Amino acid sequence: MLLFTCMAAHSQRMSRSEYIRKYQLLAISEMSRSGIPASIKMAQACLESSDGNSEMALKSNNHFGIKCKSDWKGARSYHDDDEKNECFRKYRTVEDSYVDHTNFLMGNPRYSALFQLQPTDFTGWAKGLKKAGYATDPQYAAKVIDIIEEHQLWRLDHKMTYEEMAQVEK
Repeated sequence: MLLFTCMAAHSQRMSRSEYIRKYQLLAISEMSRSGIPASIKMAQACLESSDGNSEMALKSNNHFGIKCKSDWKGARSYHDDDEKNECFRKYRTVEDSYVDHTNFLMGNPRYSALFQLQPTDFTGWAKGLKKAGYATDPQYAAKVIDIIEEHQLWRLDHKMTYEEMAQVEK
């Protein structure tokens, strides 16, 4: 019985490719609204949410690991991160998480220099996010860049979907 339960839980996990296919248009839409590269948004979401499989993503629809901070007025959830029981933003939908991530970056002065970069400069964006303090992991920028390169997410910055990528490769 335990083996069956483990197999069922494993089969329900979303793969990275499935996650990208599911949310690519949302990332492109947010890029059009803000100038944040779709590749960056998608790679951050993959990394921060474990491709939509993390507890925070599943229970709180938080796909970017954004913490509450003192000005957050919305719903909250609590998870262990750098410290035990830290407050994270909780969203009604995944789409709300993507929109709030855009608003969070656009509304925070420490990220303002990023908006001087081209939306196709995913390397500059990844390094800039790390430099501005988005994440504490010293390898954060490298991890984001690796996801972009491995899955050719830079094509999303040119509004090319995963399906269109497959057509080009044939």
